[in-house]
Amino acid sequence: MLVRLLYVSRAVDPSPAAIEAILAQARQHNPPSGITGVLCYGGGVFLQAIEGGRSAVSELFGHIQRDARHRDVELLSFEEIAERRFGGWTMGQVNLAKLNHSIVLKYSERPEFDPYAASGRVSFALLEELMATASIIGRA
Repeated sequence: MLVRLLYVSRAVDPSPAAIEAILAQARQHNPPSGITGVLCYGGGVFLQAIEGGRSAVSELFGHIQRDARHRDVELLSFEEIAERRFGGWTMGQVNLAKLNHSIVLKYSERPEFDPYAASGRVSFALLEELMATASIIGRA
């Protein structure tokens, strides 16, 4: 059974090297576990969608909750899915520092990225728009 999980967290270390280390680990760990997804990062905040088998996704989310590189981890949505949205991705990345703020403003009260103030449905819609506008990089 396939599931999709969407969560938000804050980076303990917001340096580019620390963010790249998280992405590198995800790209190494996810393919053997059958996990795909996308990571959106900006202003010290992660928004991540992960897809795969229920057990693998649940195990990964448990690891993220215990990971000292994340704090304030909150589950935004968890659902069974018929097909993957990020099937060709081990872990895509969005660099919000280079993002047109009008896209973010479309889904929130202010032009600042804050998934803590949005529903899971709205946060996922933002991810889909970022994909549609080719704002997601690092498809590998």
